[in-house]
Amino acid sequence: MNKNTIGKISLMSLVLMIFSSIYGFSNAQNAYFQMGYASIIWYVLTAFLFFAPSSLMFAEYGASFKDAHGGIFSWLRGSIGEKPAFIGSFIWLAAWVVWLVSSTQFFLVSVSTMISGTDKTQTWHLFGLGANETLGILEIVFLFVVTLIASRGINIISRIASICGVFTIGIAVLFVVLSLIIWLMQGGHLAEPLTATAMVKSPNSSFVSPIAVISFIVYALFAYGGMETTAGLIDSVKKPEKTFPRAVIIATIMMTIIYIITIFVCGVTANWHHLLGKSSVNLANVEYVLIENMGVVFGAKLGFSHAGALLLGKIFAQFTAFTDVFGGLGAAFVMTYSPIKSFIEGCDPRLLPKKLTKLNDVQMPANAMWFQAILVSAIILFISFGGDTAGKFYTVLTDMMNVSSSAPYLFLIGAFPFFKMKKDLDRPFVFYKSMTTTWIVSIVVWLVVAIGILFTCIEPMLEHDYSTAFWTAFGPVFFGVLAWIFYTLSEKRLL
Repeated sequence: MNKNTIGKISLMSLVLMIFSSIYGFSNAQNAYFQMGYASIIWYVLTAFLFFAPSSLMFAEYGASFKDAHGGIFSWLRGSIGEKPAFIGSFIWLAAWVVWLVSSTQFFLVSVSTMISGTDKTQTWHLFGLGANETLGILEIVFLFVVTLIASRGINIISRIASICGVFTIGIAVLFVVLSLIIWLMQGGHLAEPLTATAMVKSPNSSFVSPIAVISFIVYALFAYGGMETTAGLIDSVKKPEKTFPRAVIIATIMMTIIYIITIFVCGVTANWHHLLGKSSVNLANVEYVLIENMGVVFGAKLGFSHAGALLLGKIFAQFTAFTDVFGGLGAAFVMTYSPIKSFIEGCDPRLLPKKLTKLNDVQMPANAMWFQAILVSAIILFISFGGDTAGKFYTVLTDMMNVSSSAPYLFLIGAFPFFKMKKDLDRPFVFYKSMTTTWIVSIVVWLVVAIGILFTCIEPMLEHDYSTAFWTAFGPVFFGVLAWIFYTLSEKRLL
C-alpha cells in the first residue's frame, strides 16, 4: 500500500461523512407538510440540478484553497476579489444569524414537547404577554445564556450533541421502519392516497399557485445545503480525482432515495387534511405531530387500548424531542461562535473594528458574539411582537432561514467560472475540464438557486402579505447592503 494513502478517507467513509453532515430527518417531514407527495419531484430535481453539480464545484474550490483559513471567504477572495468576497461571506454569516433566530424558537418547541409530550408553547404566557411575545422573551434569555457560556470556551454540550446525534439517526430509522411495517400490516393501504394528482399537486393551500410551488425549491435547497463544509476535506481523500465525484454521485442518489422514502412513509399513517391541515400544526412541531401519530397507529395495530396507543405515541414524541433538545443545544453553542470565528480568520483584520476581532483568554471572539446576540435579539423582538399567528410566525422564520442560507450559493456558483479562469492556482482536483461545460453548468445551477429565492420572496407579495415578504428577504438584503457600506467605509479609511 502506498504510504500516501495511509490514513486517507475512503470512498464509503466520504459518502457517510457527506450524508451525515447534510441529511436532515425533519426536512422530509417539513416537505410532506408543505407539499405532500408533490414534494418528491422537487427533491429529485434539486438533487441533480443543484446538489451534485455544486458539490463538485465546491470540491475544486476546497482542493485549490486547502491551505487557506476562512472557508468560503478565501474561496471567493481568490476567485473574484476581496470586496465581493467580503459581501458574500457576510451574507453567509447572516444565514447563521438568521438560523439562530429560528433555531431558538424551534428549541423551545422541543423543550415543550419533551416535557408535555406535545407542543404547548402557544399556551405559555409571561407578564400578561401573548404566546409569541412570551416565546420571544424566552428565546432572548436562552440566547444570552448560550452566548455567556460559549464565550468561555465551554464545549461539553457539543459532545452531548454528538452522542444525541446517534439517537436522532435512530429516530429516523425507527420512523421509516415502523411506518413500513404498518404499511404491510394495513395490506398496502395508505392514510394519504398515492395518486397521479397527489404527485404533482400539494394538499396545502399555501402551495397551490405556480409561484408558490416553484418557491418550494428553496426548502429543497436547504435540505441539500452544507456541502461547502465537507468539500474542505478533499486533500484528506484517497485518490480524490476519482473518489470525490463517485462519493458525490453515490451520496446524491442515496440521499435522494432516503428523502423519497421518508416523504412517502409520512403518508402511511398521516392523512394530510385530517392530521396536518389544522391551525395547531406548524413547521416547528410537525415532526412531533407525525411521529406521535405514527406511534398511536402502531400501538393500535398491535392491539393496544386507545389509551395505551396514545401513551405510546406520546413516548415517541417525547423521546424525539429529548434528542432534539440536546442536539439543538449543542448546535446553538457551536453556531454562536463558529461562523463568526471563521469569518474573522478569513477577513483582513484591518477591515473590522479591533473590538470585534479581539479574542478573549480562551480564544473566543467574545465581543463579536455579544454583538451577534444583541442583533439576533432585536430581530426576535421585531418578529415576535409583530402580531402574527403561530403558523405564520414559524413559516416566516423558516423562510428567512432558507433564503439566507441559499443566498451565499449565488456568490459561490457565480464565482466558479472566474475561479476556473485563474492561471496561478494549484489544482490537485479538477472535475469540470472545459470552460464551456463550466459556464453551462454554472448558469443552470445559479438560475435554479436564484429562481427559488426570487419566487420565495415574491410569493407573499402577490398575496399582499408584505410583512412575510419583508422578513423573508431581510437577511441577505440587509446584510448585503450592510457589508457593502462597511467595506466601502473601511476601504476609504485604509487609503
